[in-house]
This record gives sequence, structure tokens and C-alpha cells, in this order.
Amino acid sequence: MNLLRRRNGDLFPSLKNDLFDDGFFWPNLINAGSDLLDRGFKVPPANISETKEEFRIDLSAPGLTRSDFKLEIEDGTLIISSEKKEENKDDTENYKRREFSYNSFTRSFQLPENVKEDKISAKYDNGMLHISIPKKEVSISKQKKEIQVG
Repeated sequence: MNLLRRRNGDLFPSLKNDLFDDGFFWPNLINAGSDLLDRGFKVPPANISETKEEFRIDLSAPGLTRSDFKLEIEDGTLIISSEKKEENKDDTENYKRREFSYNSFTRSFQLPENVKEDKISAKYDNGMLHISIPKKEVSISKQKKEIQVG
């Protein structure tokens, strides 16, 4: 006689559903992904494009200011980082409220050898960080060589 039955591979499907799917644990850890992303645990998406004159990186980072960004070049790598701290206080006679918020991210991009690192510029406008990476001329000179037929 089989006392425990399996349905669809789950040994205790109703117990699992009661605990996890119905929100017994708060916040619901199974579906916490979107909630965590809304609280700043997200790396901003980037679009990278190339023209004859430059490479361009457009980073979508709404809600930040120009002073929140830090751009560095280290060993041929462009490092973009941001850190934003906020604190809200509300002190009244009957209660005190303090809320803290801390959001940060770091993105790194390996730069090709044909860029002018000292001419890189960045501009933040309407939630988008636009980075222009100018190219330098690379002259490939192929020497002419005569081969003797023997």
C-alpha cells in the first residue's frame, strides 16, 4: 500500500502551494525578482553603436543626476559607476520616521585599441547617459615584398 502519492513530481504539492504560492512568506520569495529590481538592484541596460568616427554607449539610468556618475579608465577598461544615497526624516511631536535608500551599480566595457582614451566625453540628459568614444586612425601599412621563383 502506498501512503504517499506523487502528483506531477511533487511529494507534497498542497503544502508547497500553501506556503510559497499563497504568500505565506512575506515578501513572497518566489516572486521577489521584480520587487528587488524596483528597489535598485538592477544594472542599467546599455546600447552600444559604432560609426566611422566613434563608438557610442547609451546607458538608461533614470532618476539620477550628473553628479551621481563616476567614469574611469583603467587598463583599457571603461568603468561606469553610480552611487546614490537618500535619507528622509520626519520628526513630529508624536512620532519619528527615518527612511534610508542606497542604490549603486558598476558597468565595465573593454575598450578596443583604436580609441582616443583622452577624448572620451559623457553627457547625461533625460535619464540617459550618452558616452562618446572617438576612434583614432589606424594605418595598416602592408609592405611590398617580392618573392623569387626558384
